[in-house]
Amino acid sequence: MSATAPTWLNNGDNAWQLTAASLVALQSVPGLVILYAGISKTKWAINSAFMAFYGFAATLIVWVVYAYNMGFGNQWIPLCGVPYPAIGMGHELQQSTLPAAGVSQAFPQATMVYFQFVFAAITIVIMAGAFLGRMNFLAWIVFVPLWITFSYVISAFSIWGGGFLFQLGVIDYSGGYVIHVSSGTAGFVGAACIGPRHATDRASHRPSNLGFVMVGAGILWVGWNGFNGGDPYTASPDAGAAVLNTNICTATSLLVWTLLDYFYYKKPAILGSVQGMITGLVAITPAAGVIAGWAAIVMGVLSASIPWCTMNLLGKRLWLFKYVDDTLGVFHTHLVAGFVGGFFTGIFATIDGSAAFGLTNPGGAIAGNGRQVWVQIVGALFVIGWNMAVTPLILFFIKYVLRIPLRMSEEMLLVGDDAVHGEAAYAIENAFSLVERDRNGNGHGVETAYTTATNGEGSGTTEGASEEMRAKEAKRMGVTEVV
Repeated sequence: MSATAPTWLNNGDNAWQLTAASLVALQSVPGLVILYAGISKTKWAINSAFMAFYGFAATLIVWVVYAYNMGFGNQWIPLCGVPYPAIGMGHELQQSTLPAAGVSQAFPQATMVYFQFVFAAITIVIMAGAFLGRMNFLAWIVFVPLWITFSYVISAFSIWGGGFLFQLGVIDYSGGYVIHVSSGTAGFVGAACIGPRHATDRASHRPSNLGFVMVGAGILWVGWNGFNGGDPYTASPDAGAAVLNTNICTATSLLVWTLLDYFYYKKPAILGSVQGMITGLVAITPAAGVIAGWAAIVMGVLSASIPWCTMNLLGKRLWLFKYVDDTLGVFHTHLVAGFVGGFFTGIFATIDGSAAFGLTNPGGAIAGNGRQVWVQIVGALFVIGWNMAVTPLILFFIKYVLRIPLRMSEEMLLVGDDAVHGEAAYAIENAFSLVERDRNGNGHGVETAYTTATNGEGSGTTEGASEEMRAKEAKRMGVTEVV
């Protein structure tokens, strides 16, 4: 044994785990950063991308300072582990173990800390999708560490770290509950607490760049190979099954959602196909390595059709969905799809798949273990209930105790990125250019450009500016010629 090659180390497992973690990191940065910038109106592209960028960075610092051990360390209270730093060299180099769960891995603790971090970070980034276009950035700065501390680590410890749901036998292969049901619930409840976007933004929400949306979606899809393939914590046969099933379900879901759009709206839409892709990825996550390939196809059909109905039928009819402004519909794409995936994991889990993943569960209902269905329901209800309670408490603490508004001012909501960050996504000289000739008639002019970033509807930070307004601005600036 040597310091560079301890006996417990499996180089292949360590290499795959770091690769899988890097793939998951790419899903957030740049994947969802790009997707959010593209799917938002132009005046919100910077803010939307920056919310994801900040969430990723802030989560890492909270994670290594104390939160990792709350989620995966020695049990402290029934719902979480002891808060403790994970940045000492001795801690980073030792063999990875999950003490409350009673399992260890053939790679170092540093690898596990990073792998679990990227999961925590993408949960925050997904949730941000429900708040885009109106959340006060200072409130977001405070919200991220508080939510990781009081919500995420509770779900992670309870289901993965050795907590009561782990002991109960809930199957959540790679985060259908810990990540997607929690972010979908917290996003929806948080959107209700924060309040809606400006009325003009809700009425017209055309994406600024569909090319960015497709690039971000592609990174998300491919990155999911690490998302699900990394959760056996070893480069095992089950990791291969998880990757294959992930892609089968996702492709099926995308195709079914596209067909539903085609038959209902008479047009296949890119945004619809992206939604179908996401719901497929989400639904297969709790089941990836414990179900057979044929079940992945069935889950792909269900992961498209059920969220499609809640989004396009119930979402447009029920008062609750009209009242709560969930910007990107994370309720449907993550909460509903995550619940669907977790529930049908309880039905389709196989004995062989469970054993290959290292579980003692004797499969799901198709294997004669009907108990697994209600166990899965209990797990989902706990995550939903906890987030429904904790998320508003965090937001109300920020609003009423710290006195930080949750929502931007009306002026900021009208202007967008330029008012919030002093930046614009696209440097487009729009509206008009003003030129004043000097009085000496020497032909040299001073050009003053009144530049705004345009949104998807052709208006910008001076949204809906009329010719009269432009003329007044020219007069105020003393400009004699407008071109």
